[in-house]
Amino acid sequence: MTSNPNAGDGSADEPAGRSGDRPGPPQDPPETEADRRKRRAVFLRELTEARELRERVQPRRTKERRMREAMRMRTFRI
Repeated sequence: MTSNPNAGDGSADEPAGRSGDRPGPPQDPPETEADRRKRRAVFLRELTEARELRERVQPRRTKERRMREAMRMRTFRI
């Protein structure tokens, strides 16, 4: 059995012989405020959808959560 004369450090993340070509991931252009707002709106929409789905799938837990929240709110009333 012969050894490989071109053996690297054993890392499979980078192809052999291209260690100095790219120091890091490619830089994306700076995000605009409109893009950030759009992305946030999509995230909040999906979050609301996930909560609604959870309420439909786990009605008992949802009811318990609502009861605990109502009890918590009652403790702050005068």
